[in-house]
Amino acid sequence: MRSFNERVLLDALRAAGTTSRAELARTTGLSKPTVSAALANLERAGLVRQTGEMSRGLGRGRAAVLYEADPTAGHVIGIDVGRGWLRAAAADLDGRVVGRRDAPNTARTAGAMVHAAAELARAVAAEAGLDWSRVVHTVVGSPGVTDPGTHRVRYAVNLPGWGRSDLFDRLRAELGTGLDVVNDANLAALGEYAVGAGQGSRLFAYLWIGTGLGAGLVADGKVFRGGHGAAGEIGYLPMFPLPVDGEPPAPGSARGGPLEGAVSADAVVRLAHAMGMREDLVATAKDVFAAARAGDAVAVRVVDHEAARLAHAVAALAAVIDPELVVIGGAVGRNGDLLLAPIRTHLRDLTPLRPRVVASALGDDAVLLGAIATAAETARDHVFDTRQG
Repeated sequence: MRSFNERVLLDALRAAGTTSRAELARTTGLSKPTVSAALANLERAGLVRQTGEMSRGLGRGRAAVLYEADPTAGHVIGIDVGRGWLRAAAADLDGRVVGRRDAPNTARTAGAMVHAAAELARAVAAEAGLDWSRVVHTVVGSPGVTDPGTHRVRYAVNLPGWGRSDLFDRLRAELGTGLDVVNDANLAALGEYAVGAGQGSRLFAYLWIGTGLGAGLVADGKVFRGGHGAAGEIGYLPMFPLPVDGEPPAPGSARGGPLEGAVSADAVVRLAHAMGMREDLVATAKDVFAAARAGDAVAVRVVDHEAARLAHAVAALAAVIDPELVVIGGAVGRNGDLLLAPIRTHLRDLTPLRPRVVASALGDDAVLLGAIATAAETARDHVFDTRQG
């Protein structure tokens, strides 16, 4: 019962931010002596701290002591592993980022990638002045599907060797903290829900378009992962060819191919070349979108074709889960200024089920902030259980 009361009070403090014993008694329904005893225990455990006093007014007795849950009782690390970049951040238990660093991902093996990610995380903690022993939990965002039964990452085709059976063991050995490896689109969705465009949405989807294609589905603040962790892997949806003058056959030829092969960043570049844009001037999807912003007529057509294909992805999500909102992000999705209007236009031609479609509010930080939010939630429980033990 004592532990239950202390957890109730700690949760109430986190919700309130800063408050007094009397207010805690009112909001939790616990007696004032119970609140006082529980706060004393939590303070001794380093989970709660005093932040000052609130005057009761002239002639109304002593000032009320104010308390808050101590966000420095532990720290967490978020890591975003992508084909081109590694990103790492350190945060306290409130999810407040205290350190951040990005680095190119030059690793060519899974072992080298694990080592580079761990080194980056430790460097971030050191720069923030954190003793690594204070890091409670790490969440790694990764492409592919994390199999909860085998603890292996499947379908991460853009990361060489990332599906090795000992990946989790290697990460744990390098990091020495609690660990979760989570699909990057799922984490991006959680980041948008926590501090981005998905705040307050009961059911929404985050559509990740970059080196691959995926979706994170968030219902009532929780990611829906499906029976095998593969919910949202819409990149494997079949995409039958849309007629485009000069476009090479999509993977699978006339039978079509995976949707990912038709909308990814590489697909944008292939289509641009097929439609006549010079290969020496257009090497990346970023180049195509820059040309479209500059008014290049061919680039504008390429963007419209990309939007038409993305509208198929949104239509599929609308038909299956009926989200109230779809957030687009990733290296391609960040071009919402060019993509949103044609996506909405094509969506009107495809289906009467048309969710609101908006651009990511977090950009490249979505996965990292989702990892931090997820790690902090786990760490808060771990710190409480450990300190109470």
